[in-house]
Amino acid sequence: MIVSNKSPLIIGHRGASAVAPENTLASFARAFRDGADGIELDVRLARDGVPVVIHDATVPHTGLRKRRVARTPSEKLRQFDVGSWFNRAYRRLARLEYTRQTIPTLDDVFRLLANQPSNELIVYVELKAGRARKKNDELAAAVVELVARHQLQSRVVVISFNLPTVAKIKELDSSIRTGALFGPRQRALKSTRQIIAAAIASGANEVLLHHRIATKRIIDSAHELRLETAVWTVDDPRWLARARSLQISAIITNHPAKMLV
Repeated sequence: MIVSNKSPLIIGHRGASAVAPENTLASFARAFRDGADGIELDVRLARDGVPVVIHDATVPHTGLRKRRVARTPSEKLRQFDVGSWFNRAYRRLARLEYTRQTIPTLDDVFRLLANQPSNELIVYVELKAGRARKKNDELAAAVVELVARHQLQSRVVVISFNLPTVAKIKELDSSIRTGALFGPRQRALKSTRQIIAAAIASGANEVLLHHRIATKRIIDSAHELRLETAVWTVDDPRWLARARSLQISAIITNHPAKMLV
């Protein structure tokens, strides 16, 4: 368990993505400055096998929508401007530093984490797995190697909707915390019992639920089997009281500052 006296932890979804371009170093740094207990981010493999931080399978916001991350070397991805779009879309929040944001590697983010004054900040790393088991295993192995290199086993939670990939993380390094993601689509197909059973079968330490399916019943069921719970993506501060009453461990939010008022 990631030890903290605070409940719930406030985790910045793709950083402070309500006020900065998502999944960029600027967004992660802003979340930390705003007082978040940690950040959540998305990881894929570039063509050269380097884990890069990006949600989509193609490069968004650059006019290069047809360029696939998996077919592009990491050094090339690190040259693409993924921040200027935010200034154009949200002029009131525009900052010059956003024009210099490119796609970071996971190594870049771990280095940013190491430079923060607190050594208790955590990172939820979502693996964007696909249909190919071999590629998913390669992604898992690359992330595990980076976590070990930076000695962050106690500060990283590796999560995914793809539960075989969650299980692979545990196979590679049982000391790394993992989480099973479930959203409305998964909830429509599975009962509460099936969701919890699937999470347990994957070896997950946590269940991460979309806020629309985060009922008392499913949260209590998770706790009965010693699974921590997190809820995503929540930007309404009224959720804080509910989270405390249900003993939810973490809230993942686009706007950490708003949730920390």
